[in-house]
Amino acid sequence: MNRTRLAFFDVDGTLTTSGSMFRLLAFYLAAMGHPPRVYEERRRELKAMAAIGCPREATNRAYFSGLQGVDAAVLAGVADAWFAAELSTGGYYHEPALAALRRHQEQGDHVVLVSGSFPAPLRPIAADLGVEEVWCTEPDILRGRYTGDLKGPPMIGAAKAEAVRTVLARHGVAPGDCVAYGDHISDLPMFKAVGSAVVVGGDERLRTSARAHGWPLLPGTLPPPTLPLPRTGPGTAGARTRPTFNSPCSSFASTPPARYEMPETA
Repeated sequence: MNRTRLAFFDVDGTLTTSGSMFRLLAFYLAAMGHPPRVYEERRRELKAMAAIGCPREATNRAYFSGLQGVDAAVLAGVADAWFAAELSTGGYYHEPALAALRRHQEQGDHVVLVSGSFPAPLRPIAADLGVEEVWCTEPDILRGRYTGDLKGPPMIGAAKAEAVRTVLARHGVAPGDCVAYGDHISDLPMFKAVGSAVVVGGDERLRTSARAHGWPLLPGTLPPPTLPLPRTGPGTAGARTRPTFNSPCSSFASTPPARYEMPETA
């Protein structure tokens, strides 16, 4: 008798060859009529935070601070166009990880996406993959606009492990009947919350841990294809031109992770 299995997948750099947050931001700013330098400035600011040792949780929060004032419905619409543009490149998905996901689906395993990204870009990805359960970073939205804050902690590191444990409890499945896929050392807590893991690429620290635990390795992603950006936009963006940070590495709240429910399709 086959045991019920859950398969947890990171998204950016695991199932896809590029990061959804930065790529969507570039596409959105172009669609809103901003010159390329605006995106490059934001990207440099966030990379500078990482360079001085800010944890991923802090840079994740800083990213969303730059969305303050953005109309959530507009961004969701742009995200659909962005995803179509990604698919048009022919190299958006990382084929080894995608093949693993399809095998789990064919075997009847329940697939769950666990990502530090957010609903706007993850919705079209999950729908395209036929995945109905997604746990991710949940931006705060008030009166239809992003506030720049989050409803809980970024879905990174320990938050991923907490999300996995919550899913296991809800489904009544033992950790030993589950597997997780990821590409970054911050996925290690998620790996340790289940019975098995698969490392996709990964840095030397993660690959060393994989060898120590006997976890399988999949090839890392190739450089992503160039994303075709909109040539013109309807006007100026609702977000500030440059995000402002209260401190180089802001602390983040230790509150429960957010689950994004995929809407039913007609």
